[in-house]
Amino acid sequence: MGLSKPDNHSNSTVKPLPKPYGKVELSLNNVLLPEEKLTNTPSRLDGMSLDLETDLRVLGCELIQTAGILLKLPQVAMATGQVLFQRFYYSKSFVRHGMEITAMACVYLASKIEEALRRIRDVINVFHHIRQVNSQK
Repeated sequence: MGLSKPDNHSNSTVKPLPKPYGKVELSLNNVLLPEEKLTNTPSRLDGMSLDLETDLRVLGCELIQTAGILLKLPQVAMATGQVLFQRFYYSKSFVRHGMEITAMACVYLASKIEEALRRIRDVINVFHHIRQVNSQK
């Protein structure tokens, strides 16, 4: 795509063609999730209130952040885990899928994606520690 072929009749050299680059357009018209998917989440369709769903989303992200700090993950891995968590619950319901287990899986997957791998055993132990601290044991 970037090089032109020489003619059979001439002794011309290969000349690079200009590379076509697309422009990036950021606006509310090209969002990742459409408005109807944001308002009619699977949790809402299962009867969960908007306030409870929002609280669970915030709690899950705080749990991922705390676990990431304890695991000494880079911030970008924690952010990736939070994005995975949010995207998961736009297609699955909080009623049917446990928030803590999902947060744990998101931390593990994010550590793999961002190449800051932590053993699954370490992730499980950190989440167990967080649960014990939260229940004052």
